[in-house]
Parts: sequence; structure tokens; C-alpha cells
Amino acid sequence: MPVYVENRRTSRSTLLSRYDNPTIIDTTSQATMPYRKLSPFYPHGNIPIPFSQGYYAVSVEGIWQGLKVFVNSDIDQSKFAVSNMRGIKRTSKANGQIIGHRKGVEGKAILDYVTAKKEIYIPCYTWVIEQYLQDEMASLSKIAANSSLILLDYNTGSDPFDLTKPVSHATLCKNHLEALV
Repeated sequence: MPVYVENRRTSRSTLLSRYDNPTIIDTTSQATMPYRKLSPFYPHGNIPIPFSQGYYAVSVEGIWQGLKVFVNSDIDQSKFAVSNMRGIKRTSKANGQIIGHRKGVEGKAILDYVTAKKEIYIPCYTWVIEQYLQDEMASLSKIAANSSLILLDYNTGSDPFDLTKPVSHATLCKNHLEALV
């Protein structure tokens, strides 16, 4: 059966009208367990930070936010340790325009948005799927074998080369599920 990614803000009634008897799973930090673990904010722990031998973070989002470089602010290693899923985001409003993501904690290079998605975010989230989310992915695979499956996410961007949209972690889950078939 097919797997779809939809915006979490879409009403349940709208989703039910678009799809034939789907199973709807929230994959955000607002989800219930066990699928809350699919959120990039979830504190799995011991996630290796790319290009940073000996450095680890609690969550994928902590890595993504911690390695951001702004006009008025360099990386923020404190984001690597955030375990309560709150206060992780770093914004342009508070730090000035985003320059990019540092290629590693001690790296000199600054990666552009697309490169950072390909070399930081996607590998980190994929690592978490492979290391921590086997049970959840197996459960989703069983659901998808019997019905249409809708994964909810706040972002629905599926193209890592798209500069206008963040990559959806639910899309990364969808891609992983489809690769299992």
C-alpha cells in the first residue's frame, strides 16, 4: 500500500476524504509514543555529529540547530545536549541572517543550505532510523502492508535540493519504508 506525507495541520476529516480508509500517524514532537520517537527533536542520545570525531548530540534537531551559523552568532554547542525537546530552535530574528551550517564542530567550512541538508540533516536522521527506530519502522511497515499510511509532519518537503522548503523527516521515513519493500 502507498505511504503519503501530509501536513500535521490538515484536518483529519480532509485527510479521510482524500484517501481510502487510511491509517494516520503523527511523527512530530506532539505525537504520542511510540511514534513521537520519529521526531527529529526526540532525545535518543549519542548521535554522532558529522565531521566531528568525538562529538555527540542528544537529537537530530540539536545537531541541525547547533551547527547553524548566523551573521551575529556562531555554532551553539549547548543545543547538542537539549533533552526536553524545547528551546532547540535558533532563529534569524534572534541571531541575524543565517550564513549556513558549520561543517563540523571544529570545522572552518560553512555549508550552504542544500549541502547541509545532504551532508548533515539527512545522514543524521538516517542514522537514527537505522540505530534507534527499527521497531517503529517495522510497525509502520506492517501498517502500510494493510492500508494506506499517512505520516504527518509540519514540513512536507521531499526534495533536498529545494531551497524553499526544509526536508521532511516524515518523507525520510517514507523513503526508508519504500526501500524495505
